[in-house]
Amino acid sequence: TRLILHAKAQDTILSLAAEAGSVEDLEIEDVMKIGFRDIRCVESGGPEPGVGCAGRGVITSINFLEENGAYDGVDYV
Repeated sequence: TRLILHAKAQDTILSLAAEAGSVEDLEIEDVMKIGFRDIRCVESGGPEPGVGCAGRGVITSINFLEENGAYDGVDYV
């Protein structure tokens, strides 16, 4: 994503949710950045290695994206 965004690594959904209090307190604009050729970029994040279940973080992120319309109007290849 750094090359697509021409920037440093973006904040993850889970880190932003931790700062905000919960995933429900986030907006899609907070986590999704538009990069080169209008590619939509999102970083899921997860717990520190050995601390928790990374799969749970991915599921939380995917559910957030689905509920907030991140996949609407997208052409999948």
